[in-house]
Amino acid sequence: MKLILNNWKFKACDDTEWLPAAVPGCVHTDLLDNGIIADPFNGTNEQNVQWIDKKDWEYVALFDADEALLNHRHVELIFEGLDTYADVTLNGKTVLSADNMFRTWRVDVHNLLHPRNNQLHITFRSPIAEDLPKLEALGYALPAPNDQSEGGGLADKKVSIFARKAPYHYGWDWGPRFVTSGIWRETRLEAWSEVKITDLYMEQKEVTPQLAKLTAIIEMESDQAYSGLIKLSTKSLEWELTVDLTQGTNHINLEFEITNPDLWWSRGLGEPHLYEFKVEFTHAGNSLAERTVRTGLRTINLIRKKDEKGSSFYFELNGIPVFAKGANHIPNDSFASRVTKERYEHEIASAAMSNMNMLRVWGGGIYEQDVFYELCDEYGILVWQDFMFACSMYPGDEAFLHNVQIEAEENIKRLRNHPSIALWCGNNEMDSAWAHFDEHAGWGWKQSYNEQQREQIWSDYEAIFHQLLPEAVSKLHHNVAYWPSSPLQALTENRDQHSHALSSTGDIHYWGVWHAAEPFENYNAKVGRFMSEYGFQSFPEEKSVYTYAEPSDMELESAVMLCHQRNNDGNRLIKQYMDMYLPEPKDFSSFLYMSQILQAEAMKTAIEAHRRNKPYCMGSLYWQINDCWPVASWASMDYFGRWKAAQYYIKNSMRDIMVSIDGSSTENLDIHVVSDVLTPLDGKLVIESFDLGGQLLKALEQQISVEPNYATLVKSVNKAEWIGTSDNQEVVLRATLEQGDQVLDRKMYFFTATQESKLQVAKITCRADDEAAGIYTLESDVLARGVWLSTQTEGIFSDNFFDLIPGQPVTVQFQARGKEGKPFSPSAAENLTVRSMADFIK
Repeated sequence: MKLILNNWKFKACDDTEWLPAAVPGCVHTDLLDNGIIADPFNGTNEQNVQWIDKKDWEYVALFDADEALLNHRHVELIFEGLDTYADVTLNGKTVLSADNMFRTWRVDVHNLLHPRNNQLHITFRSPIAEDLPKLEALGYALPAPNDQSEGGGLADKKVSIFARKAPYHYGWDWGPRFVTSGIWRETRLEAWSEVKITDLYMEQKEVTPQLAKLTAIIEMESDQAYSGLIKLSTKSLEWELTVDLTQGTNHINLEFEITNPDLWWSRGLGEPHLYEFKVEFTHAGNSLAERTVRTGLRTINLIRKKDEKGSSFYFELNGIPVFAKGANHIPNDSFASRVTKERYEHEIASAAMSNMNMLRVWGGGIYEQDVFYELCDEYGILVWQDFMFACSMYPGDEAFLHNVQIEAEENIKRLRNHPSIALWCGNNEMDSAWAHFDEHAGWGWKQSYNEQQREQIWSDYEAIFHQLLPEAVSKLHHNVAYWPSSPLQALTENRDQHSHALSSTGDIHYWGVWHAAEPFENYNAKVGRFMSEYGFQSFPEEKSVYTYAEPSDMELESAVMLCHQRNNDGNRLIKQYMDMYLPEPKDFSSFLYMSQILQAEAMKTAIEAHRRNKPYCMGSLYWQINDCWPVASWASMDYFGRWKAAQYYIKNSMRDIMVSIDGSSTENLDIHVVSDVLTPLDGKLVIESFDLGGQLLKALEQQISVEPNYATLVKSVNKAEWIGTSDNQEVVLRATLEQGDQVLDRKMYFFTATQESKLQVAKITCRADDEAAGIYTLESDVLARGVWLSTQTEGIFSDNFFDLIPGQPVTVQFQARGKEGKPFSPSAAENLTVRSMADFIK
């Protein structure tokens, strides 16, 4: 029996007036809802709310406990999430003190409850006031470069590393600083008597298409000794086990087999079949407890084998090597309780529609809500799961390690039934940033410390990431791999572990393009075994920018634009790269559009380079798919879920069967076909060149065969031969892969940089073939680059920001967001506007 606790009030501890509060929520959102603060996402309002984290806050709820609840022998008070330092009293009695946002807190309160007017009171201590003394006691600062302490009024006192709290709350180079407090997940009373099943894990010992050998690991609490029967069932199958329970905690293993199981596959390889398992305990014919879990049957392994070039790094699902296509995921909101199931499904459905099969839950955010992983299970999206440590070094005192151990064990147990979980990763970028065994590598952190301090900081690091966390994974989820840090080469005896841009083992975060201002072309040269981070920034579209800015703010260096650009060099780098690759935009609105084209071209270059190098490279996870607030960032979808140009390019560059044109050679164009499917491909490659008026200049057809799950160079052509006597600025080449009557993929290649292209204002016609179904056909009178379809209706097109050759129509379909209970549904596009690049340049 459950009772969700609502009807909360809150106030600052030094105030007298109680105000209504929403739970789940936080102080910031409650202040906003009560009109005490302005929208912190607006303008530069972020700067005006930094006082909130310096105060203590209190929440109170009054509730009745009815007879049915009190008649149970046990009533537990359960907090799924308290953020972060909290003291809890019930009817004036202290029941618990919390110090970890990522843990669940529970206590039996049966003896404290009254039938009427129970008062639950929580005091949230300021995370700043709580942790400043820890910094002073340590005697030196630990590296935490993304902690925006200056913006929080703390000068250089960075305290984020002391709190087991979402690191991004303290700021990041894409996110604001809102150091929250509050009840951020569900709070409830849960009553039970006699027996309770507290955990159910379906351990997958061996899974093949012919047979699945499993063990149901059941944890039960019993308030007395019982003899009874455990019944396990799924679909039309059932197993039984006679058991004797003792008072207290009981652990029961029930081994069973399923013949010819339906396997769980990631998107693109097969259906993500799911089983629902129910366990029931009966005594003397009476059902005393039951619990249900949903999982998928599969094997997932991280394959790291030495080869002539280094060591492999790829995931093998049900015995099949998987090229991981996807992105890094950050929290969808600065205030996590505001993220609805619809917002989660929009993101994950967008990933699936963009041909992805993996998301990395990055270590500077949160262990996501259950619904996130449930949706990944349903859509066939693998999850690389970081523990919540990122870009900092952390303390290693006994209390901190004990807190982390409980956090890790709780979250592993919570998530381990999800077939989508493919990897547990200790942290983000800490190994390479500190680079303990290479004096000349790293981010310059260790040079600020003496030898004794260095060794202590590294010893604390090893205690968490080389001992505590791998032991927790081994104990609780041993059939999924653990990786200590991303990026990393490997933990080796010679200590050659720190990753770099040309590593031929482990995973790589390549940021030469962007942070080091290297050209896009370097994506073709800097390819590792698994590219787990790389990225390029853009602004959101104008409609999104106007949610936080006024017309007077619409310039690159305005206070508002700088506030909503957290990378110090971000706006300069966008402008610098735009000067390198694109025509000059005519105004700031056009700059927003051009920034998206720029980002899209960068991502296309990188992804296709990674995929062409399959199987040497077996993973491409760009940074990042989403935003936590409206901002200029590396996201391919903005805070509102609106697809940027990059998302459409990524969708096309991650097709399961893809054509890719590599023009990096001076003389030749290399045309590759990449297949991620498990059947051979026999098809036809059609190569054509056109002038800017759409006249066909040259054509070639060739039958091709591509092995399953492989990348193949299918044709090289001489550039000069395909340009012929024409001006290279006036020729476009198109490569089309066909199978029967179906076009599998189509890519274009321009023989000159976009910046030097002859762009004419295009007259584009848009015909509604079936407006109710959202089907439109577009044609242009001249070559139109970057054709952008925009509409007042929230949703996505099947393609967008594409190029139109005269006489070569393109048909697209529009799907509205969130109608009919679906993430996307075919719909008319209201007030459809069509523009191309020539409309945005000087």
